[in-house]
Amino acid sequence: MPNSTASEALEPAHQALPVWDAGLDWLPVGMAWIDSAGTVLRSNRAFQRLTGFVCGPLEHAPSELQQLLGWPQAAVWHASFLDSSTTTVLADLPAFEASGRVTPAGGGSKRLKARLHRQQASKPAAPAYLAPHLTCVIEDLQTLDERDLARLQLETLIEAAGAGLATFSDAASPSPRTAVEAGNRASQPPQAMPRVDAASSLGLQSISRDTVSAATLPEFERVKKAIKHGEQVDARYAIEHPELGTRWLYTHVEPGNLASGERTTSVVTLDVTKQIEAQHRSERLLHELTTILESSPAGIAYVRGRNFVRSNRRFERMLALAAGSTAGAHTQQTLAHVPHGLRLISETETALKTNETFETEVGIALPNGGHVWYALSVRRLSAPDGGEVEAIAVLTDITRRKLQQLELEAMARDRELMFNLSGVGIAFVQHGLIQRANAALSLLLGRPGQSLTGMEWTSLYAQGQDAGGTQASTVPPRPDHDWSAEHALRRADSSRVWVQITQRLVDPAQPDAGVIVSCVNVDDRHRAEQVVTLQAERTRAILDSVFVGIVTVGDRGIEWMNRSARRMFGGDLADFFNQPISTVATQEPEHPFRDTAYLQQLLEGQAHTFECQVMARDGRTFWVVGNAVVTTGQRGRRQITYALLDIERRRQAEARTAEAQASLQRIIEMAPLAITLRDARTLRVLQMNQLAASIAGMPRNDAIGKTPEDIYPSDVAASMHADMDLALSGGQVLQREYRTQHDGNLQIWDARYLPLSKPGLPPDQLLLVATDVTDQRAAEKAKLQAAITQRDLLVREVHHRIKNNLQGVAGLLQQIAAKKPEVAPAISEVVGQVQAIAQVYGLQVGSGGPLKLRSVIEAIAQSVQRTFGRPIALSVTGDCAHEWMLPEAESIPIALCMNELLANAIKHGAPGDIQCSLACNEAAVRVEINSPGTLPPDFSLDRFPGGVSGLGLVRALLPRRSAQFSLTQNSNRVLATIDIKPPGVSRLMPGTPAEEPTGQQITLWPQ
Repeated sequence: MPNSTASEALEPAHQALPVWDAGLDWLPVGMAWIDSAGTVLRSNRAFQRLTGFVCGPLEHAPSELQQLLGWPQAAVWHASFLDSSTTTVLADLPAFEASGRVTPAGGGSKRLKARLHRQQASKPAAPAYLAPHLTCVIEDLQTLDERDLARLQLETLIEAAGAGLATFSDAASPSPRTAVEAGNRASQPPQAMPRVDAASSLGLQSISRDTVSAATLPEFERVKKAIKHGEQVDARYAIEHPELGTRWLYTHVEPGNLASGERTTSVVTLDVTKQIEAQHRSERLLHELTTILESSPAGIAYVRGRNFVRSNRRFERMLALAAGSTAGAHTQQTLAHVPHGLRLISETETALKTNETFETEVGIALPNGGHVWYALSVRRLSAPDGGEVEAIAVLTDITRRKLQQLELEAMARDRELMFNLSGVGIAFVQHGLIQRANAALSLLLGRPGQSLTGMEWTSLYAQGQDAGGTQASTVPPRPDHDWSAEHALRRADSSRVWVQITQRLVDPAQPDAGVIVSCVNVDDRHRAEQVVTLQAERTRAILDSVFVGIVTVGDRGIEWMNRSARRMFGGDLADFFNQPISTVATQEPEHPFRDTAYLQQLLEGQAHTFECQVMARDGRTFWVVGNAVVTTGQRGRRQITYALLDIERRRQAEARTAEAQASLQRIIEMAPLAITLRDARTLRVLQMNQLAASIAGMPRNDAIGKTPEDIYPSDVAASMHADMDLALSGGQVLQREYRTQHDGNLQIWDARYLPLSKPGLPPDQLLLVATDVTDQRAAEKAKLQAAITQRDLLVREVHHRIKNNLQGVAGLLQQIAAKKPEVAPAISEVVGQVQAIAQVYGLQVGSGGPLKLRSVIEAIAQSVQRTFGRPIALSVTGDCAHEWMLPEAESIPIALCMNELLANAIKHGAPGDIQCSLACNEAAVRVEINSPGTLPPDFSLDRFPGGVSGLGLVRALLPRRSAQFSLTQNSNRVLATIDIKPPGVSRLMPGTPAEEPTGQQITLWPQ
């Protein structure tokens, strides 16, 4: 760089430069002016950029720049400048040219070319700043070299490339060189597109729109549009070649501008058929590989070094990893949370150094307490020297196999325990010889276990008859198939024992593998069956002597008939054996003999009563009344036993009774009774005698067809209407007393309602018979009052004495239980029952007649609570609870049932509160006992027959017609329910005292 003195010396020269000199900075060529002293007076920006030198003496310039500007020759020019006489010589000096590399201060070597020539003053007497000087021009040869090299390479590439390449300009009438700036021999005019030639290198041939595949036609249209409008585009499209088939082409259109501003378009087309096909094959193979990996039941991962390259989703799910988290992840970081994961990595790396494969099993504990087992198999793919090991890891879920293995081991232990500890005799027999026998079989046969080994199995079968006369099987079972039957075996003391033998092949495909023989002792059952069979024969002999026809029907038909039934049906047993009993039924479709649902509907011992006609084989038709009872026969099969009684004579008597009814009707007209016959549906009067008409207060003919509302006042009519409805719904005689005023005197009428109906049909008529019992009631009342007073005294005394005696009995039983603890539970149950009966008699001491149901239940609950020392919550609901009474005949059974159910709830239930509730409504009452506990899974009340304790006692004591009992599971509690309806309980009408069991009294006022 120039120093400050030089800069001050040059300042006048700079100021003296012409104005046009400022435009030199815009020239792209480097220029500088050098005076005769070798000082750069002026340089433009291009010179400064290329050389890194601005102004000043050249001796301060870099050596490379001095050499480029010919500074060694500067001495010649300097002498010439000093000698004015040499001006001509200086003018004749040739121009200096040189080239070389210069490294500017900013760095980067450049190849430059310098030209220097002398400039003479324009006038002889020019100013000093117009003295002669040197003009230096600097050219960048590197840019020219790169352009020439690029042009050479481009021309070579264009001629040698296997692609169609062309450049087009926008001139309207371009010359060959301007129209195709750079093109190879495969070039075509712009309207033609490249096409593949298989015989030579790729060439551009004409492509019609019809040869382009329809699927890629939009891409082809993009190319045409881009060429037309000079736009950049990349497109792939397929053409249908007549000889080569489908070919894929890739075209790149690149627009550009020349230095002159003219637009050009370059088009390059490549045949990429092989690349596309290879890409399609790669995509298809990749898809197939991905499908195989993802559909594989095993987890698969590809590992390079200590990083996962790829794995399927199954591998990630098995190790509880997020989807896609293994790709590129480090093995230790990924498997750090897996139990024993780091240890597995270490073992795998150690094993793969010497072996190609590594296999192990991994057990993982799940958060829910379960376990899973995986089989890990790692195979080394390659191990270059010093390089990373590549391996494939396969993770297989073997949880089921592991569990099966553990289960098999447990089964093997259980089998050994079952074989040695089972109470069933078991033997392993092969080739007819006993190979092994357990202790139960040795005990069953009375032989030591060692003596059984090696014995022939069939030698143990007994032959002939046993002491009971039963014939043993004489044909031993074949050893090559499964077999099960009852057979007699010979014991060591020559006695016989009946067993249930079951023979099973160890391997059905290989009979020689042996059999497993199990023997269950059924000797007691077998002998019991003999006794039962003998007893059945005796029973049938007895049934043959009765006059009731007995018929046993099984699932195939009639199995047995007694003598009376054979006489009824008009044939022998052989004539009806295995035939349905409906063969002797008449043509009615609903005949009881055609009902086949008895076997499924009736419970064991439950009877169904019916009446029907029977048509015997000899043509007789007669009526019978019968019961159908379900029983269990041999081998547990259910049977129906019919008991038939001939009622033909009774039917004839009914016909004679109907004849007598007409005569009776005439007698009724003259009877001193008030008789009224009403329609059951409308309650209108159908017929009444004269006395009944006088009570109604109207002529008999006027009363015909009228309802109670038409005859009596509204309140009396409503009461009578209710009585009639009650009588019709109950189907039994209903007694009521009515009071009337006649001539100022009170009359009492004893009225009875009798529903009339045909057999099997609802009532269609209602008969009312009333008798004047005024005098009788007065006498009876006086007599009854005296008798009631005496009876109450006697009954209370008796009840008091019975209560005291029962309490004494309970005390004695408790003393016995204290002395003999082994019978204490049974005696405690009896004590509870005795105390329950004593409570009933204690209640009867204070009142006569029926007992209040509420009082009985409260007394029993308090007694059980005192006995067991456990509280019982008692609740009563219903406004009419105080009106329900227990008849004397039902009080003790109901009390015993309540005592049993409460005691069972305490003894057999779980800890917790016990609730007893009494719910009463207008028609019936319900008693519920709710206690904590759980019933057995197969619990059924049908399995508890009547007995002396427990549920059997409850079922035996409850009245069948008026009480229903159920025992159900409700969540974690057991609910016992007893529903009682009349006549098991009776309800007093409001205002009726408990000691007067009379009906409701209504006063009738005639109109």
